[in-house]
Amino acid sequence: MILLSVAAAFGGTAVGIIGFAMSYDTLSRVALAWGFSERLAPWFPVGVDASIVAFLALDLYLVWKYTPWPVLRLAGHGMTAATIWFNASSQGAPAADPVRAAAHGVMPLLFVIGVEAARRLIIQKAQLEAGTAADRVPLHRWLLAPVATPRLYRRMRLYNVVSYPEMVRRQQELIAYELWLKRKHGGDLGAASEDELLPMTMAPYGYTVAQALAMPDEQEREAELRAEEAERRRLEAETRRQLAEKEAEADRLRAEGRLEAVRAEVEGETGQARAHAKAQVTAAERAAEMEKAALETALVAEARARTATAEREEAEQRQAAAAADVEAARLERAAAEERRAAAEADRIAAAEERAIETQTIAVARRAAAEADAAAAETERTAAERRRAAAEADRRAAEEKARTEAALAAAEESRKAAAEMAQAAAETRLAAAEIERRAVETEDIAKLRPRERAVRKVARMILATAGGEAEQLPLAEIQRELEVSSPATASEYRQEAAELLVQGYRP
Repeated sequence: MILLSVAAAFGGTAVGIIGFAMSYDTLSRVALAWGFSERLAPWFPVGVDASIVAFLALDLYLVWKYTPWPVLRLAGHGMTAATIWFNASSQGAPAADPVRAAAHGVMPLLFVIGVEAARRLIIQKAQLEAGTAADRVPLHRWLLAPVATPRLYRRMRLYNVVSYPEMVRRQQELIAYELWLKRKHGGDLGAASEDELLPMTMAPYGYTVAQALAMPDEQEREAELRAEEAERRRLEAETRRQLAEKEAEADRLRAEGRLEAVRAEVEGETGQARAHAKAQVTAAERAAEMEKAALETALVAEARARTATAEREEAEQRQAAAAADVEAARLERAAAEERRAAAEADRIAAAEERAIETQTIAVARRAAAEADAAAAETERTAAERRRAAAEADRRAAEEKARTEAALAAAEESRKAAAEMAQAAAETRLAAAEIERRAVETEDIAKLRPRERAVRKVARMILATAGGEAEQLPLAEIQRELEVSSPATASEYRQEAAELLVQGYRP
């Protein structure tokens, strides 16, 4: 086989070279005779022969790649026929000397025969590798059955039956089945059913007897499969419809949930704003109460000051009267001393004159002395009363001093209350400004109601508890945030403490 291959390749190459060389020489002279210039005449045979080689080589390449294009083969054969005609007519009319014309045209024909042999070999090898190699109908069948063989060959080509023995076996099975069917129905094929006649009906279309008889069952199975597929698609459509309904319901529920969330957020913001406004109103009420208390304290202090002033004036008057009474008492004591001295002198004189006085004079003098003693006792009692009045005036002066001290203290209290009220107002103003900035920041950040509540508690811790979360009463958180559960207020305070630890400052 190797030797044959080498001989075929060498022989085909030699035939091609010789044929192209002879064709080149002949066609060069013909081109000159046909009016080609001496410069272009040598290129005429090159173009013709090169087109043959190019077309046939490209056709072989496409056959090798399983993508043949018949146009290339026809073009190559057409150019081969043209070069044969050109070579055959180079020595005149071919009919005048057929042998001479054949001698000039046979070499290109031999080259094309070699290319066709190579093409057949390549196609056969490719079909063998692909498993699609077709057996040819033997020549003797064409000769022995010239009418039936074309139908058999047509069926093989139309329905891709590549094996001639397989086609013969199918034909034999069909004949045997037809004979059996005639025997079954007594030689009358008209009595057979359509299903029994299927092998004869479908044979021209490439079906075997078994395939034709299996067609009804296969079609029933296919119909069942189609029905099952239709039912499956219907169930899938129903499932998709139910799924779409469920998804639509889920979307509706999600939309309602988002709406409820927005409503809750709005209500939370409204509640927070309401709580904020309530806190501001409460703070204003507290400030008003403090200012009212301070005003009442100032009014009371002022009334007390007026009362103390009146009492002081009265005490001064009583003190002046007491001083006058003291002076009068002093004068009375001096007068009493003078009278006592006079009485003593009188007594001494009476004692001196006792001897010469009569009993009546002694009695009168004694009565006068007793009257003087009584007058002195009266004076002494008056002096004691005036001393008591002076003590009362002293005590009144001390009470006045204490009243003035109380008035001074009340004035200081009023000033302190005013200062406290001003500080409270400034604190409220600063707290309101901080709260406003915090609310604006929270609005920009779009915080949730719980986050806003936690930040408000954190601000309360900073403002009222000195930054100590435990110092802020839960009741105040419940009042400010309007929550009823101490546990919720405790959670807010704990989260606010964590927020402050993280560095939150309003």
